[in-house]
Amino acid sequence: MNYIMSFDYGTKNIGVAIGQKITNTGNILKSVKIKKNFLDWKKIEKIIKYWNPKTIIVGLPLNMNGTEQKITKKTKNFAKKIKKKFNLKVFLHDERLSTIEAKNILFSSGDKKLTKNKIDSTAALIILESWLSKNM
Repeated sequence: MNYIMSFDYGTKNIGVAIGQKITNTGNILKSVKIKKNFLDWKKIEKIIKYWNPKTIIVGLPLNMNGTEQKITKKTKNFAKKIKKKFNLKVFLHDERLSTIEAKNILFSSGDKKLTKNKIDSTAALIILESWLSKNM
């Protein structure tokens, strides 16, 4: 299977989703916690090795007017490190409003416990499916 993985990078939590182009759909995976400003790259490596994606999508945080946010530079650095460490195709994809959309989806599905893990990984899924819909 030719998997595509997406990340919703954050300073405390990184949402993760996996999908493929056959159905243009994906599923959420467990998010990766960042503890004391330390990203455990071994966890990222374990996820990537298990799923063996051919492409990585990283959500690019932008303001509504398209300008960069404080976290945009960190996100770009995260994407560069993924590309360098794992020698994979990495694309940045506009993630504006993905977290708000994720909260709405989870809440409307009856999920009253909007945990950070579910929100961030659902945002990663939204980023992935948005990228898939534009890159068919």
